[in-house]
Amino acid sequence: MADEPLVLGIETSCDETGVGVVRGTTLLADAIASSVDEHARFGGVVPEVASRAHLEAMVPTIDRALQEAGVSAKDLDGIAVTAGPGLAGALLVGVSAAKAYAYALGKPLYGVNHLASHICVDQLEHGALPEPTMALLVSGGHSSLLLSTDITSDVRPMGATIDDAAGEAFDKIARVLNLGFPGGPVIDRYAKEGDPTAIAFPRGLTGPRDPAYDFSFSGLKTAVARWIEAKRAAGEDVPVRDVAASFQEAVVDVLTRKAVRACRDEGVDHLMIGGGVAANSRLRALAQERCEAAGIRLRVPRPKLCTDNGAMVAALGAEMVARGRSASDWDLSADSSLPVTDPHVPGVASGRAHDHGHGHGHDHVHEVSKENLYS
Repeated sequence: MADEPLVLGIETSCDETGVGVVRGTTLLADAIASSVDEHARFGGVVPEVASRAHLEAMVPTIDRALQEAGVSAKDLDGIAVTAGPGLAGALLVGVSAAKAYAYALGKPLYGVNHLASHICVDQLEHGALPEPTMALLVSGGHSSLLLSTDITSDVRPMGATIDDAAGEAFDKIARVLNLGFPGGPVIDRYAKEGDPTAIAFPRGLTGPRDPAYDFSFSGLKTAVARWIEAKRAAGEDVPVRDVAASFQEAVVDVLTRKAVRACRDEGVDHLMIGGGVAANSRLRALAQERCEAAGIRLRVPRPKLCTDNGAMVAALGAEMVARGRSASDWDLSADSSLPVTDPHVPGVASGRAHDHGHGHGHDHVHEVSKENLYS
């Protein structure tokens, strides 16, 4: 246990300031400061509000995580931070904080990919990821199918949303139903009391000529909104629970059907589901049912680890250290559109070349020729 890397992870890609501490694949602390209540009155995340909230929460959240983990900052083997994708201003707060702590401590800095972190977090729940693993990531900003043969260096996109992400569709339908923000949890709750077969909402991109692994939820969102508007225009009551259940069923039906198909086509016998929407109870149940029928082992972290958190960043950082990946350079910056094919960002000075374990990366820690600045 003592030989496993001790890493602190910082996540600020959206509206939650997450700080996690991981030793190897063991979670020691997962501290979160959320600004969701500040965004609720706007019906969605406001980037400037999120950035300012991160600034205020950063140091107290890091202190809380270290205290919860029972470790000192000087004992860390590295600091990992989400470099992208995400909201540019929010990411910059996290990257700047990580660089400051890493420099002051004389520790290696690892800029990592938000999506790859969502995959890696499952190691904290179910142990080392099988290689290869198929991952279905569903959140407010992403709906992606990814094939990972090495979470630190080789993540291949299989499919993605071409318009609204699944979580975004949940938020928009919740708004139309006047259920508030965020939409995912409240629709899940109402759907449990509704009939998922009550209304035949469309399943996007499921025709024989459609892309096998891509997603589209814009048409579904529009169909549900028009159905609700028609009911209201006719002076009829909207059956909120049935609408929620039927909409939710349309989303999870497509997600699970495509994920299982990708596993079969690629000969992969493990499916991992992550991202905020992975906390949805119906998605978990239908995925389990379809995976069992197809002989696929399903891995889904507990709901708290599915939403954005620092633990997932620390988990990927620990894997980077364990596999000897090169640290990021001090010129590491935030990249709001960082592709998932870059699970790890060595930095501009090292040519941002992909380090596949050959030891050609640039280790910035060797440049630090001063006493420890942190006390």
